[in-house]
Amino acid sequence: MKGNGDAVKIVQKNRKAFFDYEISDRFEAGLVLTGPEVKSIRDGNVSIHEAYARLTNGEAWVVNMEIGHYANAGPFQHEPKRPRKLLLKKRELQKLAGKLSERGLTLIPLALYFKKGFAKLELGVARGKRKYDKREVIRKREVERDLRRRMSRG
Repeated sequence: MKGNGDAVKIVQKNRKAFFDYEISDRFEAGLVLTGPEVKSIRDGNVSIHEAYARLTNGEAWVVNMEIGHYANAGPFQHEPKRPRKLLLKKRELQKLAGKLSERGLTLIPLALYFKKGFAKLELGVARGKRKYDKREVIRKREVERDLRRRMSRG
């Protein structure tokens, strides 16, 4: 029998990433956090929309992810936008390094969630879409919406 600890609780998704980027590969990474940061994330006081990840000296770091202050932390507050280390296996880091060496590819967070009580970040290897690609996506979405409307009327 599975307990409630096996559930995945999604804290935040980066929906705009799927509109702005083509996602080719996905990875799940743990985060090195302090206690008040974890509590603040559980409260939903976090933003991953402007964040990105980079590899430095064989380690992965998420940059520009904002975790707001936790009200009950008192004097033990953290810096909201500090770089945070990502926990990945060595094999995954090597695979990422190979992919990110290709021009135009970047590593962006797609979702932040808790899995078995641990904070996890889903990362995507992404290539930026051009303006005309975005217009095409909008056009397809409008056509599908229009078809659904017509089907429901008659």
